[in-house]
Amino acid sequence: MNEHQMLGYIPDNTMIHKLNGTAKLIFLILLSVACMTTYDTRFLIGMTVFSLVLFELSNIKWHQISFVVKFIFVFSLLNIIAVYLFAPEYGVDLYQSRTLIWEGLGRFTITQEQLFYEFNLVLKYFCTIPLVLIFLLTTNPSEFASSLNRIGVSYKISYAVALAIRYIPDIQEDFFNISLAQQARGFEMSKKGKLIQRLKGTAQIVFPLILSSLDRIETISTAMELRRFGEKKKRTWYAQRPFHASDFLVIGLAVLLTVISFALFKVNGGRFYNPFS
Repeated sequence: MNEHQMLGYIPDNTMIHKLNGTAKLIFLILLSVACMTTYDTRFLIGMTVFSLVLFELSNIKWHQISFVVKFIFVFSLLNIIAVYLFAPEYGVDLYQSRTLIWEGLGRFTITQEQLFYEFNLVLKYFCTIPLVLIFLLTTNPSEFASSLNRIGVSYKISYAVALAIRYIPDIQEDFFNISLAQQARGFEMSKKGKLIQRLKGTAQIVFPLILSSLDRIETISTAMELRRFGEKKKRTWYAQRPFHASDFLVIGLAVLLTVISFALFKVNGGRFYNPFS
């Protein structure tokens, strides 16, 4: 199952796994805000390197996230292309200069300013996506639920989110088991098969799997109602961890980086670092 893992908790003994779930959640939220609000290229490059270092420390293997990364890459590429198609000289308006690289066709020119702007967009993906994957793959779903509850989210919503994350690996495991069973019956769904055949086979698996998942959700909901879930205003958490010095250090680091991000607004005179001025 680990070879096909997708957004599922992977137990390990790394320093990141040992951190408190609440501390990791606060760290993720603060740095995501810092990276998404600023367009300072220097800060984004530094955060990209930092995120990749954390990714290495978390001991996450490529085969465990390859499908998700490829999926995100396709949509990120489509987003970058769409930005250019709808506003090919948006960077020119932002940086108030125009350094032409290629005249292009009609309004579709290529300028240094536009490429620099889209380079910043790519850096934002490299800053935030590793952080999200690290959090999801190193945090127990039950601890994630308790983390949401500790920062003020209703425990009902927290529990629902945790259940969704918990059952993603289970549903994926069912998918691959059915896929292997189909291949054992002679229906080729591996990379050796034709694309149309693989898509058709996937569709034949996905729809019944969705229906069976809905049945599973109904069973769980009924069981929770029978146990009077949601009657009390508060609840205790089995997987909740106490805070240690390392957790406060992580939160402090996140606050510091966020403050630096917002301080750069004043240095740059806004959200954008302008090397063309």
